Amino acid sequence: MKRGLLLVISGPSGSGKDTLISHLMEQMDGLCYSVSATTRPPRNQEREGIDYFFVTQEEFQKKIEKGAFLEWAQIYGDYYGTPKEYVDRKLEEGFDVILKIDVQGAKQIRDAGMGAVFVFIAPPSMEELRRRIQGRGTETAEAVEKRFRTALREVREAVQYDYIVVNDQIPEAVGQLRAVIWAEKSRVGPMWKALEELFRETDGS
Repeated sequence: MKRGLLLVISGPSGSGKDTLISHLMEQMDGLCYSVSATTRPPRNQEREGIDYFFVTQEEFQKKIEKGAFLEWAQIYGDYYGTPKEYVDRKLEEGFDVILKIDVQGAKQIRDAGMGAVFVFIAPPSMEELRRRIQGRGTETAEAVEKRFRTALREVREAVQYDYIVVNDQIPEAVGQLRAVIWAEKSRVGPMWKALEELFRETDGS
């Protein structure tokens, strides 16, 4: 079975990553969303093993020591990490795995040379991003400002990514993500291996 594609998606808080990923998975077969581990408490109707693996800080530290994460980071005082075993298993099963991680985690995966495809989700403007963060209505003015300052730093890291998708209109942004996946799966390297198999079958060799 052909190994799947590892797609790393990053973007500042309020850029709409979750919405785009949700629409993308509804429209394309063979996608698998990587479930991260976190030490923060569940929000609203988040479910264990579906939205996140919720663990204590002590459990998280033990997993770091065992090398159980592809990447991990501390964000706003809480820890987040991508379980290595889960991702490897899904890739081997032929799924295209989506990792929604911050720029710190993406750098760890990039430095490890894992052959992932990196996509940065950007807002149409910083003014719009601030409006989206404020529009949640769940955080204090101080927390909103902190998220906005973090977003400014993250946007500057977009130059390190393979693709930038501006999330102004959701259908267009999802279409761009679909195009990225199609383009990556059509690269000469992976496709040539498949063609070689066809040549061998035809030649009988």
